[in-house]
Amino acid sequence: MARVTLILGGARSGKSAEGERLIARHPGPLAYIATAEAGDAEMAARIAAHRARRGPHWRTIEAPIALAAAISEAASLPTLVDCLTLWLSNLMLAGSDIALAAAALEEALFAHPAPIALVANEVGLGIVPDNALARRFRDEAGALNQRLAARADRVLMMVAGYPIEVKRP
Repeated sequence: MARVTLILGGARSGKSAEGERLIARHPGPLAYIATAEAGDAEMAARIAAHRARRGPHWRTIEAPIALAAAISEAASLPTLVDCLTLWLSNLMLAGSDIALAAAALEEALFAHPAPIALVANEVGLGIVPDNALARRFRDEAGALNQRLAARADRVLMMVAGYPIEVKRP
């Protein structure tokens, strides 16, 4: 496996499952860095189902904003980050400096000694959003995806559960 793999795709395209599959190829304990927060009962149920499906060999680290620190906390474990798009949304809602957070993320990613897979939504395939916040989010997500794809060893695009290799090591 490539050391850094970026997995892009639309909603329900199989991104998370592919990331789990790639990281689970490695023996021993694994790290799952979750950026989602349970804001309601439905989201709490989704998070619980994801945890149950992964099983006990996955160590979950919750990082809605402090993603670089969570990657460092994962130490030398093969790691899945799910998902960068939610992380970006959390940063925007918190009024964080996105450029600074992205730079810290890059530094942590490329210092991480084990394989790491990053899940992110491709949000630029739809219509142009009708409000400034949504357009800013789309633009920031596209810029973040491009920035990480340029540095990643491998980039996959998920379509209906199937990976299409965009960039190979």
